[in-house]
Amino acid sequence: MAEVVDQALGQALRKLRTERGWSQTELALRAGMDRNYLSLIELGRNSPSVRMLLRLCQALDMSAAEVLADAERRMALLELDEGLSGPGQQNTLP
Repeated sequence: MAEVVDQALGQALRKLRTERGWSQTELALRAGMDRNYLSLIELGRNSPSVRMLLRLCQALDMSAAEVLADAERRMALLELDEGLSGPGQQNTLP
C-alpha cells in the first residue's frame, strides 16, 4: 500500500510540475529542496514529510487538499490497474 501511495503522489506532483513547464530543478529551487530528492519523490521511491509536501504545494500554488485528492484518485487507478495486471506489472498513468 505504501508503494502505491508514494507512486500516486509522485505522479500527481510530476503532472503539476510539467503542466507549468518547469524542470525538476526549477520546482526544487522554488520549494527549497534538492533536485535529486524531488526526483525520488516523483518516482515514488521516497515519501516527502508533511513540511516538504506543504512547501511543494506552495511552490506549485496548489492546496495540499487538491494535490492529495489527485493522489487519491491515482491510488485508486493504480490499485485497479494492479488488480487487472497482477503484482509487479503496473502500467504508468498520465
